Amino acid sequence: MRLLYNTGVILYFVTVYLASFFSKKAKLWISGRKNQALIRSNGCVWFHFASLGEFEQGRPVLEEMRALYPAKKIVITFFSPSGYEIRKNTPLADAVYYLPLDTAKNARNFIEVLQPEMAIFTKYEYWYYYFRELHSHNIPLYIISGIFRPKQVFFKWYGVLHRKMLGFVSYFFVQDEGSKKLLKQIDITNVTVSGDTRFDRVWANAQHPKEIPIIAEFKGDSKIFIAGSTWPPDDQLIASLTPDHPDWKFIIAPHEINEEKISDLMLRLPADTTARYSQLANNEGDEKNGLNLTSAISNLVIDNIGMLSSLYQYGNIAYIGGGFGAGIHNTLEAAAFGLPVIFGPEYSKFNEAKALLNLQAGFSIGNAGELHGVVAKLTSNEAFYAEACYKAKTYVEQNTGATATIIQHIETHGA
Repeated sequence: MRLLYNTGVILYFVTVYLASFFSKKAKLWISGRKNQALIRSNGCVWFHFASLGEFEQGRPVLEEMRALYPAKKIVITFFSPSGYEIRKNTPLADAVYYLPLDTAKNARNFIEVLQPEMAIFTKYEYWYYYFRELHSHNIPLYIISGIFRPKQVFFKWYGVLHRKMLGFVSYFFVQDEGSKKLLKQIDITNVTVSGDTRFDRVWANAQHPKEIPIIAEFKGDSKIFIAGSTWPPDDQLIASLTPDHPDWKFIIAPHEINEEKISDLMLRLPADTTARYSQLANNEGDEKNGLNLTSAISNLVIDNIGMLSSLYQYGNIAYIGGGFGAGIHNTLEAAAFGLPVIFGPEYSKFNEAKALLNLQAGFSIGNAGELHGVVAKLTSNEAFYAEACYKAKTYVEQNTGATATIIQHIETHGA
């Protein structure tokens, strides 16, 4: 089994290496690991995140650890460039690295240099050699906001090595009872159902959002439909919606912001009423070019990263992208502001989406006709809309508290 695992890791590296000749992201994945130099950080707390989404998910625990133990060094690693490149200078860490490829040698060298006091992994990312090395040195390893499903390799007859990985974990903080039951089936009982730390993160953000004056100016007295983390199939649907709601303004924040994707999205929308956010930002303070442009447009394309979680404060209805691909993105950021959320059909892996659907605070659509129908109901039935807003916000608030559970355990068992 270990031979198959090692082969898989090598094949993954070769695939990324070949892709690096054509893909900027793959090139960063290779070059970032090649050029980094680790600094000894004795007794540090090591946080690992797969990417930016997991960073935001685990951020409440990271912030609490920083506040509780200011003298301890904190080291963060990312697997993906999309996390590393955006958060490599975060003040929450003393050092930020790419996680070296999971080999016995890399894991041994990494742990030897860092000498962490504990390791905290968010949601997923299970690496055999890193876990084994931590275990062999009696370094506590915590999984927070863990989620498990029957189809995962851990629960298959051929998942012997992966089950062994789980045996190296000191403690699991999982999102739901289903995950706890699955782990119990393979004799893992060091588990607490703490919930999902994302609720803590998005709720805190909604209480103290970062104001964006340009967006406030763009909004004016209009109602705003915000489409976040969209992909081309989502963009096509939103573009079909705009002509039917001339009294609304639309903000579209695509998941990828390279020039090709932004240009393609701009072409889907009326040129005379559409602008990029950078256009407004570059003209900020210029009454002739800035404010007039703001008042003249009704469709705004966000061409930067990092604004979306603050944008929702200006919205009235949200559409969350990804539901026509691998799966929807973060519905909770919008729900925390009391926005009804609409998303595509691929949501089965997301408990929060199912919960919002059951509350009629979330709505799944499969085509343009269904999207138009949901939006028509939300915009024409004030009582239905108000109830959806209330239920979305209340759902998020009632599910906070995972961070406190995790921190209490860590404090009790030493940090």
